[in-house]
Amino acid sequence: MTPSGPVRRAASALLLTAALLGGCTAGTTSAAPAPSGAVNDVDVMFLQMGLAQIAEGDRVAALAEQHAGNPEIGRIAGELRGQWRTEGGTMQRWLLGWSQPTAADPSAGAHAGHGDLHALRESDFTDLAARHGADFDRTAVGMLLGTLHNGMETLRLESAAGAYPPARALATRMTGERQSQIQRLLRLAAG
Repeated sequence: MTPSGPVRRAASALLLTAALLGGCTAGTTSAAPAPSGAVNDVDVMFLQMGLAQIAEGDRVAALAEQHAGNPEIGRIAGELRGQWRTEGGTMQRWLLGWSQPTAADPSAGAHAGHGDLHALRESDFTDLAARHGADFDRTAVGMLLGTLHNGMETLRLESAAGAYPPARALATRMTGERQSQIQRLLRLAAG
């Protein structure tokens, strides 16, 4: 089979992802909502987009956990899923505590100014599920890298312009964790 759309998109994202892998320090998070005035639109966008990216990534990771031939892919997928459950719960609590919707505005104009982040299509998930062996592994790694690239872009935006200190700390911690996972996936992609 020739590489599918998600593999091509992920490959083009690899160079940018590698450039985003600068060092960051670990932080802590708080589940308490922010006091009024301590939250800005970037914080809300970060959490809404983070929830959407987690949902998308979890679908890929669930398939990878079940079907990957390479056990390291399954381990990374399981790691991501565990972290995403915790992070997603925190993100959702903050948004609900701030009386904000958990989903971002789907109109294209609402997303101007924070990059061209590509979402996977339903056909991408169907295509992945139909693959087997090394072809499945290669495609799953590419899709996970693409999802993590999108997440790194969102994390970068929060770190640069977010106002809520616990959300910025969450972004910093997530960045460090994702950098390690991206490095491991890049080694698998190169192998």
